Amino acid sequence: MGKFDGVLLASDYDGTLYDSRGIITKEVKSAIRYFTDNGGYFTVSTGRSKQGFHAYSSDYINAPVLVANGAMAYDFAADRTVFTDGVFEKDRPVFERIVSRFPGMCVEFYTDDFRSYALCPDDRTRAHFANQQIVWTELRDLSELPFPVIKIMIGAGERTFEVQDWLKGTDLGDVRFIPCTGSFIELHSAAAGKGSGLLRLADALGVPREHAYAVGDGSNDVDMIQAAALGFVPAGGDPLALAVADCVVRSNDEGAVAHVIELLDGMF
Repeated sequence: MGKFDGVLLASDYDGTLYDSRGIITKEVKSAIRYFTDNGGYFTVSTGRSKQGFHAYSSDYINAPVLVANGAMAYDFAADRTVFTDGVFEKDRPVFERIVSRFPGMCVEFYTDDFRSYALCPDDRTRAHFANQQIVWTELRDLSELPFPVIKIMIGAGERTFEVQDWLKGTDLGDVRFIPCTGSFIELHSAAAGKGSGLLRLADALGVPREHAYAVGDGSNDVDMIQAAALGFVPAGGDPLALAVADCVVRSNDEGAVAHVIELLDGMF
């Protein structure tokens, strides 16, 4: 029996697990190995799609990965989907309203069969797909879009706040968006989220929810931090995340995840 048997720790990827150089330090890797060697489940919870997440390694991840901000749990080791929360055909009118209100604005779609599409692609979108090494297909119109869709990205650019203000006042049905300050606005099923994904993954692994922990630095991590038994936020994280943190830990450049494991080590 390990001291972390029946314990799950989910970490955000960019800005939390990785430092500002884009690497996982030896200190963090060593801490994770100590955690998993003593029975713990460690995974990543990321906004990236399954097709855009290329950092899986059995050296430090030993549980299904939460991708698309919790809309899907994918077991890379077994090459299978554990669960999904998608947007279905009935919500196509939501996207038709968005496209009609913002003509020419690019919208990216990621489906649950790991395909990616773009309507009105621009240079920003092409760079986005290239950066994440994603093969994609251009849509001539929304009638070509297959469902279910796991993740949607609106390439709003400098119009980010204008688009979000419109979304706030619009009936989106069973779709919700994640408020942001960047140039891409993400939407997914209202049933999905990093928080609900964390709890569903804990259930799938047989982990008591009171032993499901999470660490993240961004606004898209807020519901995961709140859903966790204890939610940790790295110093320097987004103000929205810091506002709901149970505990603020060292920054990602100072081994945030290693600090979380140090604290858990003292609890068990």
